[in-house]
Amino acid sequence: MLNSIVLLSTLLNLKAYDHHAIEESCQQIVNIVNSSNAVVVGPIPLPTRRKIYCVLRSPHVDKDSREHFEIRSYRRIIDIYQLSSRTIDSLMQLNLPSGVDVRSIYGLKHRKK
Repeated sequence: MLNSIVLLSTLLNLKAYDHHAIEESCQQIVNIVNSSNAVVVGPIPLPTRRKIYCVLRSPHVDKDSREHFEIRSYRRIIDIYQLSSRTIDSLMQLNLPSGVDVRSIYGLKHRKK
């Protein structure tokens, strides 16, 4: 008979347009998780997505005169293992900077003993 330990884990996906805000949020989350004796992996940086918009400067003539605008979206992943109710409560009460989108995926991990 195989003995296995069931661990509650969560995966946090963070997305923001400001890299300072997302780094500050990641640091706050890692500090809270470390203080509650849970195991944290990350923040893992994902590739930055760049969206470039090309706009004509003049409405009628001079098609050669254009302006380019760029929006960058920064993404990070934080994986948390061995969650406790104290960890979840402190993460729910966390006040993150505006402009940071956080999505969480909860799941169970089976580990052989």
